[in-house]
Amino acid sequence: MSSVHKNLSVNEGGNIPNGAAYTIAIVVSEWNTPISGALKNAAFTTLIENGVMENNIIVNYVPGSFELTLGAQFACELKNVDAVICLGCVIQGETRHFDFICDAVANGITNVSLKYNKPVIFGVLTPNNMQQAEDRAGGKHGNKGVEAAVTALKMLAIKQNY
Repeated sequence: MSSVHKNLSVNEGGNIPNGAAYTIAIVVSEWNTPISGALKNAAFTTLIENGVMENNIIVNYVPGSFELTLGAQFACELKNVDAVICLGCVIQGETRHFDFICDAVANGITNVSLKYNKPVIFGVLTPNNMQQAEDRAGGKHGNKGVEAAVTALKMLAIKQNY
């Protein structure tokens, strides 16, 4: 369902697993910093609120969304990292650059997750304009950073069930 019809900060999928046993990396794009920073703050706060110890959250920045994939791989290579949350924002422009970046990042994040058998969460906004980005980074549609953090905790719980 599109975020137009849903507040991203409302957890409709049930209980959020406790994250006390986990170390989670957050990789944040420096591009569109007001948006990516708001996503990071929301993800960080959500992890803390759900039991992850502050010293078990590793935050690193990469230049842009394209670099999130390699940043995620660096984090996955650390044995103590249980999951990685990738946060960024690519706003549609006048060229096809948007299409290439979004496709590469989505595929790259999936590939890193499968390669390392760890949850690597796609928390990258792909809006048409800045207003849509703001609406999804703490505005009327909530904050995708919250959703990304909850997704990481839920995927870790699912992994434990196997």
